[in-house]
Amino acid sequence: MILLLSAAHPADDMRVVRKEGAALVAAGWAVTHLCPGPAGPPITGVVIEAVSGNSRLRRLPALYRRAVALKPAVIHASEPDAWAVALLAGARCGARVVLDVHEHYPSRLDSRLPTWLRPVARLALRLAMRGMGWLADAVVLAKDGLTADFSAACPRIAVRNHALISPSLPRRIHRDGPVTLLHLGAIGVRRGWPQLLDALVLAPAGTRLLVIGRFTDGSEPAFHAAAATAGLTDRIEVTGWMPAQAALARAAAEADINLVLFQPGEENHRLALPHKLFDGMAIGLPAIVPDFATGVAGIVREAGCGVLVDVTSPAAIATAIVALTDPAARTRLGDAGWRAARGAWGWEAEAVRLVELYRGLKNPAARQQRPKSIAV
Repeated sequence: MILLLSAAHPADDMRVVRKEGAALVAAGWAVTHLCPGPAGPPITGVVIEAVSGNSRLRRLPALYRRAVALKPAVIHASEPDAWAVALLAGARCGARVVLDVHEHYPSRLDSRLPTWLRPVARLALRLAMRGMGWLADAVVLAKDGLTADFSAACPRIAVRNHALISPSLPRRIHRDGPVTLLHLGAIGVRRGWPQLLDALVLAPAGTRLLVIGRFTDGSEPAFHAAAATAGLTDRIEVTGWMPAQAALARAAAEADINLVLFQPGEENHRLALPHKLFDGMAIGLPAIVPDFATGVAGIVREAGCGVLVDVTSPAAIATAIVALTDPAARTRLGDAGWRAARGAWGWEAEAVRLVELYRGLKNPAARQQRPKSIAV
């Protein structure tokens, strides 16, 4: 059995369960996701087990105990604290350990620490990450730019967050009329809602905003207050979280332009490879994306599926919106993204790499040697 171990990711997480877990189930393995509660029915064939705890720190001992009790063949852990739990549990029960690296973790400390302490904290976390990587059987990287945090001796395999295509996935048909902007997934100040509201003021009359997702920084009251002050309340709808398929169905039915407005100043924003970009591509939406974000900008430039802008400038965002009021332009860019999501930027090739890694880990003849790094 393969155990997906999460200290924070929810039971139905897109990468952990719907992409990686589903790929491993399809390859013939039994897969369980051990995560914060509540538990629920299997998702894409992945069994869901939950642990309780009022805080993330208090959940870690429960994760360790349950991981040991399940006696998995492989533990696939998805956050730095879950990596540590996985290594301890793996040593106890004889499981192989795979570390899944989703973000540039050292830079995430910056917003929580004074400036003078940040270099020391970054160095300490990098050393810890290198040590854990050395102890693990493999490290899986969700995006480019993360290899420097791990020793070259550590097996590193790229399994990127490319587009997951469901046979029932709808496709947007672009027509004349006022456009609806889409912000899909987590939203907050650092994800650009202040600039978005200012751009909406400058956008053509009738332009609407549909937010499908949660505010993750506690700024939702400030968002609604700012929208009311700007006279935008009747042009905005915030649905809150929705299941993935329902969210994409709603987006394909109503949205015209996909927004990725990460603000500069965070390394994770520069390296971002967000689900929301690929979800929009998969249903045929053109995107407005940050010109500084190397991963996102490179995909949009190569696929020809959107517009790169200075996301710190509401005027630049509004100019891009105006350009995309033309349904022919939206159709051209949206079709390019739709094709790219089913080609070079599709999940299938990433799933193959993940399955190849696990076949090596599960091969008894390979237990005496580490897998080779692939496509990093």
